[in-house]
Amino acid sequence: MANIFPRWSNLLPLKIAVCAGSVAAGVALAFSYYATPKALNVGYQPAQPIPFSHKIHVDQLGLDCRYCHSFVDVSGHSNVPTGNTCWNCHQHVQRDSPKLAPLHRSMDPNFPGYDGKPIEWVRIHKAPDYVYFNHSAHVNRGISCQSCHGDVNKMPLVWRTNPMHMSWCLDCHRAPEKYIRPVEEIYNFDYKPPKDQIAFGKELVKKYNVQVKQLTDCSICHR
Repeated sequence: MANIFPRWSNLLPLKIAVCAGSVAAGVALAFSYYATPKALNVGYQPAQPIPFSHKIHVDQLGLDCRYCHSFVDVSGHSNVPTGNTCWNCHQHVQRDSPKLAPLHRSMDPNFPGYDGKPIEWVRIHKAPDYVYFNHSAHVNRGISCQSCHGDVNKMPLVWRTNPMHMSWCLDCHRAPEKYIRPVEEIYNFDYKPPKDQIAFGKELVKKYNVQVKQLTDCSICHR
């Protein structure tokens, strides 16, 4: 009996499989690129309604992180400053700067275009919704803002310096002695770790009662 299908059709299933796999891989790559929030990308630096410079406020003026982020050491959430916090200084300082127009619209009833609406800062750092992160638990146990957010004190406009994905977090959770520092140095961006950081860090881990075994328990973050 003669063959119904030509010889070339023997490779047809393989060709179909290769094409289907390529399409699936392309869809996955496209989804990961276009559907992943920009706030999860290293280097993400969105424009802000006011081009707030940490370099000026922290490095030059010496403001403590907690002046603006006042909940960072007492709450799981680190807040951004309200207009009142900014207005405390800027109702007197740099009043005529055009960069501060959004602040005047929010706070100054005598300013043309005043609407009293809060400043809508663009969020830069955001953990996935299924992750629970507590700021106070970290800064009160020797993990500095600098460890996660980088040298913010040198940034004219803040950008994301670390990926903050699970394996990156686990690097610290598995060996906190590499990153921990004295709590009195948490907000000191000029702090330099000692040469014997590992031995020093182990002492701090013990001193601050950091439960190392619990740090790798998935339920700590994934609740």
